[in-house]
Amino acid sequence: MIRKTLSIGAFSVLLVSCAGDAPAGDASAGDTPRVLAVSMEAVASPAGPKSGEPFVSASGDHIYMSWLEASAEGGHDLRFARFDGTDWTPAATIAHSESFFVNWADFPSLTPSPDGTLWAHWLQRGQDGGYDYGVRVARSSDEGATWSEPWTPHDDESPTEHGFVSALATDDGMGFVWLDGRTYAAGADGSEPRREMTLRYRVAGTAGLPGPETLLDGRVCDCCQTDAAMAASGPVVVYRNRSDAEIRDIYITRMVDGVWTEGAPVHGDGWEIAGCPVNGPAVVAEGREVAVAWFTAAGDVPHVKVAFSSDGGATFGAPTVVDGGNPAGRVDLVRTQTGSVLVSWLERTGGENAEVRLREVSGDGTTSESVTLTGSSAERASGFPRMVEAPDGTLLMAWTDVIGDAPQVRVTRIERER
Repeated sequence: MIRKTLSIGAFSVLLVSCAGDAPAGDASAGDTPRVLAVSMEAVASPAGPKSGEPFVSASGDHIYMSWLEASAEGGHDLRFARFDGTDWTPAATIAHSESFFVNWADFPSLTPSPDGTLWAHWLQRGQDGGYDYGVRVARSSDEGATWSEPWTPHDDESPTEHGFVSALATDDGMGFVWLDGRTYAAGADGSEPRREMTLRYRVAGTAGLPGPETLLDGRVCDCCQTDAAMAASGPVVVYRNRSDAEIRDIYITRMVDGVWTEGAPVHGDGWEIAGCPVNGPAVVAEGREVAVAWFTAAGDVPHVKVAFSSDGGATFGAPTVVDGGNPAGRVDLVRTQTGSVLVSWLERTGGENAEVRLREVSGDGTTSESVTLTGSSAERASGFPRMVEAPDGTLLMAWTDVIGDAPQVRVTRIERER
């Protein structure tokens, strides 16, 4: 593995914060943010040129990364590699197609389950093209050497959008959450389409038939990412809702005693917007402790916020604002071993220039100062940086570098200094 230690504009250990970047209007206003000291090193990426849409996950002693890469044969390959803390395994192909739906915001994933099964999802275009695409799921029980025939979690086959998937390991397999556009199609009886995106869930069992398809919410934002985590009572799912008045705040639904609760707001931002902002939330959970991060521009003031719950997501405290004043959103979230969270987001720095920033937030609303992890771009092609915690407590972050002749997935290891 190639190693080099990075800082902003120089190759050295990074021990900095963004001066003058105290969060505005957060729950700990008046407190002096503590310094967040981190060191970073670039990790040789297993992804080649013309790659993007990375996703990272962890299980046991391994980290997995999947990504899309342009194929020399035409079309794209969905590829993956495993990281053991020192080296990546050789990149391998999960699936190849000339009809993948390739999109900066709606990307494939690879998620391991506790029994060692690997589950991958990708998006396949339908015959109508455009936003006619569906979800495909495959699994591997031999560390990715072979993969099952793809399966479609949604019963609906209408030429509409099905995507923005979140996968979550359950006791009986892997649960999948997705946005489903079936109501955009005219009914079989000739009824007019409602044009409302829905949120749905289904478990794919490791053996036997999959579970039933469940409607979680009948009217949600059209193209914001979903996220899911396992709390003490069961799965929790966060998403951007869409009210009749076009208020698009972040909501949570929870499975309690085997039944999904009605979606409820994490916080009432009151963001009224006529179209989808393409900016979904992130959630982490441990026992009854749940944290959610999200982007909002309510009142035309953009912010990235984090809120905590101590009752499994039933209620949340006042949110903490963590951005530097001009965020583009695209959040991710990792829970630390001490119960705080590390939240990352994209902060605009002028024009299309941006930085990926990181801040630590505690359950009481106190924060660290923010740290710049890498320069980036606010262009769509830069996608959504993703983070995961390694077994040794360090973080691995993957993002799409669009500065150069061709986009390429890059990887950085981040270690907090204590």
